[in-house]
Amino acid sequence: MVNAVSASDIRRVSFASAIGATLEWYDFFIFGSAAALVFNKLFFPAFDPVAGTIASLASFAIGFIARPVGGIVFGHYGDRIGRKAMLVLSLVMMGGVTFLIGLLPTYQSIGLGAPILLTTLRFLQGFAVGGEWGGATLMVIEHSPAKKRGFYGAWPQMGISAALILSTGVMALTSAYTTPEQFAAWGWRVPFLLSGVLVVVGIVIRRRVSESPSFQKLQRTHTAEKMPIATVLATHKKRTLQIVAAQAAENSSFFVISVYALVYLTQNLHMERPLAIRALMIASFFMLLSQPFFGALSDRIGRKKVYMGGMIFLGAFIFPFFKMLDTGSYPVIVTAMTLAMTIGLGSTLSAQPALISEQYPAAIRYSGVSVAYQLATVIWSGPTPILAALFVMWAGGYWLLAAYIILAAVISVLGIMPLREAAGVELSALEESTGREPRMERQSIAAGLSGEQAS
Repeated sequence: MVNAVSASDIRRVSFASAIGATLEWYDFFIFGSAAALVFNKLFFPAFDPVAGTIASLASFAIGFIARPVGGIVFGHYGDRIGRKAMLVLSLVMMGGVTFLIGLLPTYQSIGLGAPILLTTLRFLQGFAVGGEWGGATLMVIEHSPAKKRGFYGAWPQMGISAALILSTGVMALTSAYTTPEQFAAWGWRVPFLLSGVLVVVGIVIRRRVSESPSFQKLQRTHTAEKMPIATVLATHKKRTLQIVAAQAAENSSFFVISVYALVYLTQNLHMERPLAIRALMIASFFMLLSQPFFGALSDRIGRKKVYMGGMIFLGAFIFPFFKMLDTGSYPVIVTAMTLAMTIGLGSTLSAQPALISEQYPAAIRYSGVSVAYQLATVIWSGPTPILAALFVMWAGGYWLLAAYIILAAVISVLGIMPLREAAGVELSALEESTGREPRMERQSIAAGLSGEQAS
């Protein structure tokens, strides 16, 4: 038997996962902000403004191509040697790479070498963050009591909101206290160099948490898989593809709102850059506040209902979202971004860790959740800022982009429907054989929700 996890232990693990996730996503997001605001001029100046923006956003997308690779590698060793070691390694790698981006010479200094180095470091960023999400999620999920798994599972996802606030806040302060010329010359480097300090904090916090009970059990019983990713592909392929489809609206909408919206506001609507960044920061703050609520709600009414509700909202709200942006009224713009991020993204991000983790047995869980989550980012997240810029350019407005998000919402709902609902069920009751696809165990789930499963 794995010893019961105390309330103080799960709070410590949740806090450590949230802080670590904040620092890693901070590194990932400041690249997105810089790509939207300044990289087109510093690393791709040979292009015209629109082409330069698309090339800059393409360098942002490269990180998403690397994320499944990182997910496979970190997932393999996370299932073989432990969740904790991989979390520390991913944080060290992410912080080091981001610090190096802050030292990069620009196109003016070394020509084509600058965008090549930038793209290479972005790939390594994506590789590192590919291992982060699965590990941070499982450290919390596998420590949590069954009836609060959704609530605690939302904590590492709060790191995403906190990272948006931190990254946009640092970028906004840097912009506010530098002239446009100073920001282009050296100010953009400050948020990247700050990562070197932040990563030390994250390492200290993460080293203090204990290994997850589920992995400890795998160690004691010698039941770890030799090639967990091979088992995922052989026995859980259909379920993994369903999870990938389920993330369509959330992933594409997230980067429309948090990355492309900055381009749309500053280039199409000619809003001042600090105001656009501040609007995103306000919306991120309210999303952060909403996430524990939605996580707890998924414990009460089920992951699928919360997740699906968020997807439907994203599809229904996308046309009103852009109409509100086009008013040019700052309060209306802030309201639009806050509603989209708080209700649409806050609900889906909060229910996501528990929902995805509950689809896989412990022996392949790190590999399964990492591949399912990161593969979705390649398909839905990475291309979205580029597609958004192209759609608006081709259509002369936002209607084609909005139609794309609606289509993504439909795909998400279809992907969510067949997934297993396991709110309130002990993880040990979900440990099905890795030799077949997981089944919907309605009686077991009902029993777990009524308290008949062991707590």
